[in-house]
Amino acid sequence: MILCLGTTPAAQRVMVFHRLTLDAVNRAVTTLDGAAGKSVNVAKTLKALGEQPVAVGFLGGDRGAEVRALLAAQNIAADFVNVSARTRQCTTLLDQAAGTITELVEEGQPVSTADYAALLDILRRRARGARAIVMSGSITPGGPADLYFHGTQIARANGALAIVDAQGAALAEALKAGPDLVKPNRLELAATLGRELPDEAAVIAGMQELCKRGALRVVVTSGQGPTLAYDGQNGWKIQAPQVKTTNPIGSGDAFTAGLAWRLVRGENLGEACRWGAAAGTANALTLMAGEVHRADVERLAAQVSVEPLPARSPGFF
Repeated sequence: MILCLGTTPAAQRVMVFHRLTLDAVNRAVTTLDGAAGKSVNVAKTLKALGEQPVAVGFLGGDRGAEVRALLAAQNIAADFVNVSARTRQCTTLLDQAAGTITELVEEGQPVSTADYAALLDILRRRARGARAIVMSGSITPGGPADLYFHGTQIARANGALAIVDAQGAALAEALKAGPDLVKPNRLELAATLGRELPDEAAVIAGMQELCKRGALRVVVTSGQGPTLAYDGQNGWKIQAPQVKTTNPIGSGDAFTAGLAWRLVRGENLGEACRWGAAAGTANALTLMAGEVHRADVERLAAQVSVEPLPARSPGFF
């Protein structure tokens, strides 16, 4: 069982238009409704890969009930704190003519200190049988920046992998507890370090800095560019295959899920990233984030390039 922790799940709507025109009436040719948010996308992907995820976090109001029902319909276990704040709504607009994807994101709402205490209680109880705790996304406004620090401590106390996909203060605090793996994208790494990362050498140096600050392994994704991975001794460059994208929203979350899926099986970081890249690419083939097809992941994994970085790669050796 893998716990998927995130404080800002969402009711997700995807609308497809032949052509989208601003300041005009637009009629969608396809509309899909689903459950999303980073941790929910991780849980959905893990379920598609044959794992038994448990989604934990906050849900509130009618949208929260909708998300809960959608997860139940997909046989995804959930253990959410019921809060007074209404669960947010996010909408993706796909313009087929222009090939553009526009994401309208409602910010999460604040929740109480008592709600966070209840969430940590759920995490402690559920962690006893978990192989990993995957912590994803931002903290609710005004929430404790050290949530993932405590989540990492709980994981380590229960012999579970602690995987953190976050940025800024939430990531900086988590590093103090020594997470098994952190997975920011390139922009998130730059934001966390407070400096620009103009080239690969700068990214590698930033990854090494995160290891010095407590991370055992670091993976940095870069959209359609290569992913870099470092386990404290060895480095890899991972390139996903090029595909015709349907909707890339959630591909980073699917990558995290694929990575966790293989790490709990004991694979090395480079090979785990192969499956992460395959899952992320498979996600881009679907309209709704996180709803990948395992057959696509298995097919694409053979097309992922995993290249060990040479011993003289700047920053690693």
